[in-house]
Amino acid sequence: MKKACSLLFLVFLSLLVKAQELYNLTLPASTIPKGAMGVRLFDESYSEQGLIRKITVLKVMYGVTPKLTVTLSGVASDYHSLYLPVDFILHDHSGGGAPPSANLPQSTPNPYIFAGGDLYAQYRFLSSDGQNTHFRMAAYGEGSYIRIASHLGEPELLTHNTGFGAGIISTYLKSHFAGTVTLGCVIPTEYQGNAFDKYGGVFPTAIKYGNAIDYNLALGYLLFPRHYKSYEQSNINLYLEFLGKSYGAAQVTQKDGVITDHIPNTAFLKADNYMDINPGIQWIIKSSLRIDVSVGFPLINSSFLHEYPIYYIGLQRYFFFKKRISAKSD
Repeated sequence: MKKACSLLFLVFLSLLVKAQELYNLTLPASTIPKGAMGVRLFDESYSEQGLIRKITVLKVMYGVTPKLTVTLSGVASDYHSLYLPVDFILHDHSGGGAPPSANLPQSTPNPYIFAGGDLYAQYRFLSSDGQNTHFRMAAYGEGSYIRIASHLGEPELLTHNTGFGAGIISTYLKSHFAGTVTLGCVIPTEYQGNAFDKYGGVFPTAIKYGNAIDYNLALGYLLFPRHYKSYEQSNINLYLEFLGKSYGAAQVTQKDGVITDHIPNTAFLKADNYMDINPGIQWIIKSSLRIDVSVGFPLINSSFLHEYPIYYIGLQRYFFFKKRISAKSD
């Protein structure tokens, strides 16, 4: 019994020591201990002409080995509906384009529905640890199935698009400070569905989204406690996360022969790039319960996926199973 309690304490302490790299919006290169499970409920929302849009994500994370973590996510959202907006493409048999939702106000409500799921795996392949410092690198791969109709050119796995992604994460921790750089790619699959015009016409439509490159920088600072005495102590961490993306233009094809290639009349489907800045704060209670709060603002250009400011709140709880935990968990 004493040995099991000691192992649990070591796992708790390892999480506390690297608490400042448990970012609100960005994943570090570290993985969770073998046999441990995390459950995270995450919500993002913004105001659009008085209407509150929101996405809710439930994540279940599991430490398969000390170096491999897998995450299964389910998503609910009212950002989009199951169908493209009315007059997504202005059907005039001339190939002309119109902005998405051209005949609908942007604040038209959508139903809050189950949007799909995502499977994510992360493998830590490099660890260089010292006293109060470490450098780690990990590779990740991701696949998502999203059943809603995204009428925007910017691809986003987990919340907007079906597709695949992969990348590299590098994390450096020194005492109370941690920094993480992420570089990844997003390869969305083509959407096929129906577009409708205001006269009741139904037009089979395909949207080929452009690929994207994600580039993120996350900085974390452990504000409290200055020195650890037990895992009962609460943690307060401050974060500043920069989330950037570059993506190609979307191509839209209507099956009756009307083709809109890099539609000139709307910015929503053009190639673009941007970077958001997201200050945040985090509380960790008794090493197992996380409460995250962040707010996002445009820094360079802006995303078309949402309005600003965008608010994030997350709750995460860790569960440890004694029979699966070993001294090599970290």
